[in-house]
Amino acid sequence: MDNLIQIFSSGNASGLTWLLLFATAFAGGVIASISPCSLAMLPLMIGYVGGCSKETPFRTFIQLSCFILGTAVVFTIIGIICAITGSVFASVFGGYFTLLMASLLLIVGLKIIGILDFEIPVIIKSMPVNNTSSLFIYPFLLGIAFALAGTPCSTPILAGIMVFAAMGKSLAAATIMLFLFAIGQGLILIIAGMFTSGLKNIKRFSNCTDILMKVSGWLLILVAIYLFYKVFAPII
Repeated sequence: MDNLIQIFSSGNASGLTWLLLFATAFAGGVIASISPCSLAMLPLMIGYVGGCSKETPFRTFIQLSCFILGTAVVFTIIGIICAITGSVFASVFGGYFTLLMASLLLIVGLKIIGILDFEIPVIIKSMPVNNTSSLFIYPFLLGIAFALAGTPCSTPILAGIMVFAAMGKSLAAATIMLFLFAIGQGLILIIAGMFTSGLKNIKRFSNCTDILMKVSGWLLILVAIYLFYKVFAPII
């Protein structure tokens, strides 16, 4: 783990390491999307994106895809910002930047496992229902709004991925990580939209997903503790 953290934080991670991080980012999006509170929001989100009228499966698929593309654009921009600021802060503040990242990881991990309970800041308070016939523009804009608003379910996992994106200091890799998170988060939305009758079956996985989120929270805490150790070990 020592070598992995050191290589990753230096921006010289191997292709296999990046593939693992990309898979983790995608899996984080999937886990966030099928958590209990996200599943409860699915019917509402499908109504927002697809409108109140009955839609054909093809039109629903197009609208949901444009919605996910809107979220992916926002998360991709966030990835670029994370990589740029992470590189700047690491070069200027050195070990202090590592302490900041470790603190954020610790807070995110404690939030996920339920020890910390705080409200996630929301930029956009509400989104209008899609009562237009737009197949592309309106769902795309709703996707942007949804990404900016965030949800209590996905934001902690997203924040953890953003921390790793900032630590990696690779512009391309950070962009891909956040893009894959958006795709993973939107996957369940497309499945639910195309096969609404199977939504009850999907909800059966909510308990398993809750366990996975707790595990991911503990992993983030362990990584945070390890980073604290690496910073303070030479002093002790």
